[in-house]
Amino acid sequence: MHSMDRRAKMRIVRGILLAVTAVCLFFLAQAALSSHRQRQQQRILQEMRENAMKAVESREPLEPQETVPSAVPEETPSPTAVPEETPSPTATPEPVMLEKYADLYRENSDLVGWLSIEGMVIDYPVMQCEDDEYYLHHDFYGQDSKYGCLYVRNRADVNTPGTNFIIYGHNMKDGSMFGDLDLYRRESFFQEHPVICFDTLYEERTYEILAVFRSQVYNSDDDVFRYYQFYEAQTQEEFDDFYENIKELSLYDTGVTAEFGDSFLTLSTCAYHVEDGRFAIVAKKLPH
Repeated sequence: MHSMDRRAKMRIVRGILLAVTAVCLFFLAQAALSSHRQRQQQRILQEMRENAMKAVESREPLEPQETVPSAVPEETPSPTAVPEETPSPTATPEPVMLEKYADLYRENSDLVGWLSIEGMVIDYPVMQCEDDEYYLHHDFYGQDSKYGCLYVRNRADVNTPGTNFIIYGHNMKDGSMFGDLDLYRRESFFQEHPVICFDTLYEERTYEILAVFRSQVYNSDDDVFRYYQFYEAQTQEEFDDFYENIKELSLYDTGVTAEFGDSFLTLSTCAYHVEDGRFAIVAKKLPH
């Protein structure tokens, strides 16, 4: 009787273990499938951008048209003729979208730019919409996604020269999005990857890394420096407060300096050294 009880118990234990194993394998398969789909979608977006760039580069420049002198002398305008209106010297021309982003913008008009770091997997579109939480949980095509997209908050104006704007992204375990950003904890990695490229829809920009640091999201009543609340320095004092704090927090000296009037790009993702931890990189815009 006792032997039969033991065998029954063993069967129950084996059944439980098999069920647990099946559940674990199911979630692992779901994670692998989700990761594959995310990589596939990003590859498609990257190829759209690369193909547009190749098309622009391969296009032959237009040859200058030969001017043929007219056989008929131009008429002298009469004194009563109304002169053509000349454009106002203060009129600002409309910006022209870079051709490499036209197709992507047609796919989703929330696109505001593209972020890439040579030698890293970071090579993604950057999004913006009225709901600051939307692209935490949705992909480029608006489908639910734990990967989300890289995005800037609604208040950020990436097209107007300003002091700072912040790009947010998930710290994914498979290294996608900003999952590899914390590689910059090592100074040797920074030395190999000191430059960040960020294009708006209208301008190609390059930034050099100024500071690399850990921080966190603080309580509203904490009297501390909050890098994620800094967008614009109206005065030298406001600039100095931001600059001195990020330099003090930096894990190492990058050797890059800045002064009032410079523009910054900040990359921000989650970190796990403290509750609500953050890992951030601040880079300075280089002149064209």
